[in-house]
Amino acid sequence: MKQRAVLLAGSVLVTAMIVAMASVAPADAGDKCKDSMLDGLYVFTASGFGNVSPGPPQPQAIVELIRFNGDGTVDVPGGRVSANGTIFTSLGTGTYTTPTPVDKGCESILTFASPPNPTLYIFIPMDANTLQMILINPNTVFQGSATKVAK
Repeated sequence: MKQRAVLLAGSVLVTAMIVAMASVAPADAGDKCKDSMLDGLYVFTASGFGNVSPGPPQPQAIVELIRFNGDGTVDVPGGRVSANGTIFTSLGTGTYTTPTPVDKGCESILTFASPPNPTLYIFIPMDANTLQMILINPNTVFQGSATKVAK
């Protein structure tokens, strides 16, 4: 009888532990999708084409630094852009929308202040270490990634 009571007590304990663990939900992406998740210096590399229509596509490539300030703002302290073979320095500022939850991460829109006001869609994984970005301005095909290199 004592052995049966011990087994019963043991199974009650195991059942209680399973119920307790089942009630612990994983962290919701919405809890982490905040301006502050983008905070640090990233190296952005991308390539594609501008002015796809109505003329011949113009090849473009970019390597630049983007500093996300954790408050919805960015600055570009330097980099280089090649637009149809012409090289120029990349500097500027911009803003990004508060990240919103999507499956396995967050998304945001980054808009630079200087004309032609490039606007990019950003997919942000939960660790925010490597961002996937695509230019969403009309008549362009341009995509790349930004890798975090410093806080």
